Amino acid sequence: MSELLSAQTREILDGLRDFLNAEVLARHRDAGALLSDPRQRYGPDGRHVAAVEEHRRAVRMASARAGYYTMCVPEELGGGGQGAVTSYAAWELINRLCGSGGWLGSEVVAHWATGPSVVFARAGQRLRDTFLGSLLSGEQTMCFAMSEPGAGSDVWQMSTRAVPEAGGWRLTGVKQWISNGPHADLAIVFAVTDPERVRARAGGISAFLVPTDAPGFQVDSVIGLYGQMGGEHAILSMNEVRVEDWQLFGEPGGGLSLGLDGIATGRLYNTAKGVGLARWALGLAVDFATERETFGTRLFDNQGISFPLADAATRIHAAHLMGLHAAELVDAGRPALTEVAMAKLFATEMATDVIDRAIQTLGGMGITTEVGLAKAWQSMRTVQIADGSSEILKRLISRRMANGEVSG
Repeated sequence: MSELLSAQTREILDGLRDFLNAEVLARHRDAGALLSDPRQRYGPDGRHVAAVEEHRRAVRMASARAGYYTMCVPEELGGGGQGAVTSYAAWELINRLCGSGGWLGSEVVAHWATGPSVVFARAGQRLRDTFLGSLLSGEQTMCFAMSEPGAGSDVWQMSTRAVPEAGGWRLTGVKQWISNGPHADLAIVFAVTDPERVRARAGGISAFLVPTDAPGFQVDSVIGLYGQMGGEHAILSMNEVRVEDWQLFGEPGGGLSLGLDGIATGRLYNTAKGVGLARWALGLAVDFATERETFGTRLFDNQGISFPLADAATRIHAAHLMGLHAAELVDAGRPALTEVAMAKLFATEMATDVIDRAIQTLGGMGITTEVGLAKAWQSMRTVQIADGSSEILKRLISRRMANGEVSG
């Protein structure tokens, strides 16, 4: 645990560690194959079976009762008001302790795109009264439905439309790569409401909160990654879905600012995930290398093994400090777009390399399902794309360098 953290944050992390051991890791031990065997975890349609979803819900609700699930939600929305530093440190701990196998750890702290978060600061009172309570309790989750088959990083290519009618709107379109899409109870759906402003790249996109069981709303398919039998991402479609005016976030045409509210949080989350998983993987590699003997000596005593692991430890430390510094800037209300981008870029690429080094250290064991390093590597390759790919982040950083905003 970093000594740079406040005493309050360290106390929170101590309690969080106990909670993870009691509620998450114990469930993975007791439930066994249900949570670890994809043949039992997923149904024929690629979604979680009901028993798995019940474990997710139970962990969220237990965490909400313990105060961890909503600890980083703003106080005015019913949360604990903890800042970016505590959130960053908590996600780093969760990934370090749970690794790739204890995936229920991802339910313990509300993610900005799937649970209650700062985005609800832009919600009207009726919208909050209707939906926020079930999200705060952990009973329900949501998804952030922005990306489309033809609109990823370039949101101005969005084709989903919301057509106004008396007292509300009709939503029609297709969303793709939607995290938690297969399982969400609610969806924040982004749609074009002013085509002229969109063509001018000057707004015109609105955000609506929509129950996923609304008539015309459908999960078309689950997107499988890396040959998996099921997944956490979906293609969603809407056909003339009716939404009321009060389901709109903020003013019509102002939806893109909603995404900006969460972008720093999402990138810091992925930074922390990278650091945490890298530390978990390095721990496995060091344990293996210090215990395994080859040709009469410890594997770790070979410089070809220990020196790359020393390099990995150094890069992990650097990534940790980069993420912590970026989180401090966010908490201070400072512009931190560049620092957050740098932290996410460095940490996710570092973690991919470190996990690969751990796989190489363990040899054949490193690629087994039992150890879970291959799954962790896949996870980090995935988050190198999420919340801004490495190339998008380098584009952002280089542009700011050209403008004299980054000195290096």
